[in-house]
Amino acid sequence: MSFLFTRPLVRLSLVSVTLGALFACAPGAYFSTRVNSDGTSPVQAEESMLASKPGKPVVYQVFTRLFGNTKTTNIAWGTLAENGVGKFSDFTDTALEGIKQLGTTHIWYTGVPHHGVITDYTVHGISQDDPDVVKGRAGSPYAVKDYYSVDPDLADDPAQRLEEFEALIVRTHKHGMQVIIDIVPNHVARNYHSISKPPGITDFGENDDSTVEYARHNNFYYVAGKDFKVPAATHGYQPLGGEPHPLADGKFSESPAKWTGNGTRKAQPKSDDWYETIKINYGVKPDGSYDFPRLPAEYRHQDYAAHAAFWADKNVPDSWQKYRDIVLYWLAKGVDGFRYDVAELVPIEFWSYLNSAVKQVNPQAFLLAEVYDPSLYRDFIQLGKMDYLYDKVDTYDALKAIMQNKAPTDTLAVIQTRLQDIDMHMLNFLENHDEQRIASPQFAGSAEKGKPALVVSSLINRSASMVYFAQDVGEDGSEDTGYGDPSRTTIFDYAGVPAHQHWMNQGKFDGGGLSKQQRALRKYYVKVLQFSAQAPAMTGQYASLHQTNLDATSTYGQRVFSFVRWSKKQKLIVISNFDAKQTYAFDLHLPPAIVGKWQLSSGTHALQEYLTDQPANLLVKDGQGHISVSLAPLQSMVFTLVE
Repeated sequence: MSFLFTRPLVRLSLVSVTLGALFACAPGAYFSTRVNSDGTSPVQAEESMLASKPGKPVVYQVFTRLFGNTKTTNIAWGTLAENGVGKFSDFTDTALEGIKQLGTTHIWYTGVPHHGVITDYTVHGISQDDPDVVKGRAGSPYAVKDYYSVDPDLADDPAQRLEEFEALIVRTHKHGMQVIIDIVPNHVARNYHSISKPPGITDFGENDDSTVEYARHNNFYYVAGKDFKVPAATHGYQPLGGEPHPLADGKFSESPAKWTGNGTRKAQPKSDDWYETIKINYGVKPDGSYDFPRLPAEYRHQDYAAHAAFWADKNVPDSWQKYRDIVLYWLAKGVDGFRYDVAELVPIEFWSYLNSAVKQVNPQAFLLAEVYDPSLYRDFIQLGKMDYLYDKVDTYDALKAIMQNKAPTDTLAVIQTRLQDIDMHMLNFLENHDEQRIASPQFAGSAEKGKPALVVSSLINRSASMVYFAQDVGEDGSEDTGYGDPSRTTIFDYAGVPAHQHWMNQGKFDGGGLSKQQRALRKYYVKVLQFSAQAPAMTGQYASLHQTNLDATSTYGQRVFSFVRWSKKQKLIVISNFDAKQTYAFDLHLPPAIVGKWQLSSGTHALQEYLTDQPANLLVKDGQGHISVSLAPLQSMVFTLVE
């Protein structure tokens, strides 16, 4: 989730902190107490399942309303007519094939559920949104206004917006990819009102007792006896950049006031709070205690069916049921999975309840959570039944610091050791809608500096990989289109994305407008990501070569990182140079432990370098392996053992 001024915002008091203290166990022992009927542990069973599949998932995140926009005006606070907007229909067969070229298995269509926008759609029965509680002109995708409909901006005919999205789901499936959309359980838009909900469904807050701060089945928390006040302007911010608007009057009617999405309990939140949203009540009392059944410790080791059975006879807060109804509605329309926003702010028990319900309908559903606290990772996976978590605080942050030459590569080996028992449940990325573009001056200043990081993040472990649209052609996020600052591509305003538009080439999606450098960069992304999606070793084992080579040769250096991956079908040696100026030439060592595990005999073994398709040799002598390597600046090598 993106917010102005702070990122990520400090997590406030109603976070369901951790169940780790309640269900404490030693690192590496999380699955050790249960044995399956075939004698395997759950980890062994999961690894066996992974080994039966080639490669691993590759997620293509696209900010849906920006993808197909061909307009290049990019006026600050520009209207839809001035700056343009992309549509569902822009995801043509040709466009989808271009996305699939990146090894894509899943498309995360960001910004699909109907959120607050300033564009007037009252002719379609949609209420006008107030700029005082909408961020930007196009609105935040994380302030959902109607969970049973989609953003009218995205439809050629807003009256047929849901049907147009359903058609996109069908097209995506036709091209062999699955569909992910956002669900934001922690909060909704201040003006939430569904005009599309099915019969029997009530709106959030519709049956609340607003005279009290908290009630178990209330959907919101209330500041009883006080009216909501629009935040005082700070940092020079004005709705719509100060442009006159009939509703931009510094007022928004909400009586009594509700708690704000980030937990602020004041009737007048600050401008850097999540003021456009309302906090959802999950049965967590204002004092932080829980008003719902707790999940017993042994469910850490139980499957989805057992979790679903646990909740089957439990009386749960109304908000839990509302979100269950929402996700089941979208599953019925063909959506294949969900990305859960700020999942840490919602109790773990709710995730057990929700995700087990999802998996009962679609066992293959892709469930991804935005989680930033490493101490919670195993709780969200084992108790919350998440498939994947953001690997932001560990792998992403480490790679960013390395790309910026602020940290050595040592940290990567440490992180992989720490996450080894859960790495198949992590998701690696270098860009997303919350993060700075690699090519922006505020990050690396060059998309080329992302190339070694791409190789490492995509190939180092069993984690899923994710690429953000236009990352593969070096978008720098430099446009200033209104709400927020450059370096991150806007998610709040109407805009065109220049580098992406060069690939899009007026809807031809043939890369016709790309420069030679951009073409080469995209080709590199295609090659690396396809490999991660298809290579058998990606679901196999990992070992670092880093410390061995630091100790063995002075010419290896702390700007280089190396590791091996292997399975029964494939053995890989991966080396990356993060230095933008220096060439590193050295004799890469494979330690005796790897030589032994790979059962390599003494003598010369043929290698094939994947990225350049050049042959090489591995010499095994006295129980150690040696490869003569010369790494140019920002170069990576991926050697496959020819067997």
